[in-house]
Amino acid sequence: MAEENSVRSMASSGDSGGKPTPICDVPAQTENRLACGIGELDRVLGGGIVPGSLVLIGGDPGIGKSTLLLQAMDRLARHTGDVLYVSGEESASQTRLRGERLGAVHKRLLILAENSLEAILGHAAALNPAAMVVDSIQTVWTTSLESAPGSVSQVRESAGKLMLLAKKSNIPIFLVGHVTKDGSIAGPRVLEHMVDTVLYFEGDGSHPFRILRAVKNRFGSTNEIGVFEMKQGGLCCVDNPSELFLSERPLGVAGSVVTASLEGSRPLLVELQALVSQSSYGVPRRTTIGVDHNRLALLVAVLEKKVGLHLAGQDIFLNAAGGVRLNEPAADLAMIMAVASSHLDRPVPADALLLGEVGLAGEVRAVTQPEQRIAEAEKLGFKTCILPSGNLRRLKKGGMALVGVASVQQALDALINS
Repeated sequence: MAEENSVRSMASSGDSGGKPTPICDVPAQTENRLACGIGELDRVLGGGIVPGSLVLIGGDPGIGKSTLLLQAMDRLARHTGDVLYVSGEESASQTRLRGERLGAVHKRLLILAENSLEAILGHAAALNPAAMVVDSIQTVWTTSLESAPGSVSQVRESAGKLMLLAKKSNIPIFLVGHVTKDGSIAGPRVLEHMVDTVLYFEGDGSHPFRILRAVKNRFGSTNEIGVFEMKQGGLCCVDNPSELFLSERPLGVAGSVVTASLEGSRPLLVELQALVSQSSYGVPRRTTIGVDHNRLALLVAVLEKKVGLHLAGQDIFLNAAGGVRLNEPAADLAMIMAVASSHLDRPVPADALLLGEVGLAGEVRAVTQPEQRIAEAEKLGFKTCILPSGNLRRLKKGGMALVGVASVQQALDALINS
């Protein structure tokens, strides 16, 4: 009886006046997204910035997170209204210098160099900006806690207060997050659960290309990517990344093949390069960049067992050119043909596209949405597509010559042994 009274008292104390409502009776709301003027960023966000959303963006130091957001806020200020850029790591004059280099000096782009959460919330409430950036969340601290700035409790509390601000005032807020050595966002994992969208800015410092990828998005797909090129004047959108990634591809070289990866709704042509050489150590090396190391080991075993290539004493290096990261199995056939081409020292035709997932029995399995991949390759002048027989039966013939293969051996005979 006492437990029942306790439950009733808890229920009455938590009553806020809301009642359970059938989902079909809940009023529908339309998303009035804000276009920031940077097409690749709008694409990754799902079509634009959702008012009241909280977006977390992470990436390695110097990758371009602050540059991207400063450019986006400048364009948003020119078409929407006042935007607030809070810098906790740079002074206002340092941010101004970077803005001049990027051409982001609009009068409605307001800069605030501040670390106190209470002061930031006060300025945001007074200005009611169209959008807001906090760079970075690890530098913000609140006087309600005694711990040092950047600690787990400070980051959690600051992000929680900013989330309440975004939801109550309908202000979209971008948070910049530092990353740890393994590439994940520093601080508590609850930070990624609190926000609406988590973006990662990826790229190799030695390459000018940057890829913006969503790993969580409550308002859109997490499969879309945005491709940028870092130039003297800042980040520029790459409208046709396939052409850019293949612009420096060597022709007639063994070990170089091209495949089509599907990133959301965008097909992306990527060059895979393999180098197979005699090992000078007792244990041969298997080194990959941009592809899964375990996947390469699996495919090498298939080549040895099902095709008869002797690779036990060979060092194998595999690279996805341009700093791209390939995760889907549709690139298996290209990976295995790149290794075979380098080992046999016989180049794959430069105008051939390779698609297909490879199984442990050496079979080539069908891939999803081959029409889009083939159409992208056809625009760039590719003449032949080696693809799974399962896909060939369901495709209409077009301008490209389509060659269906059911096994790795058939693909090897069509490309290298012919």
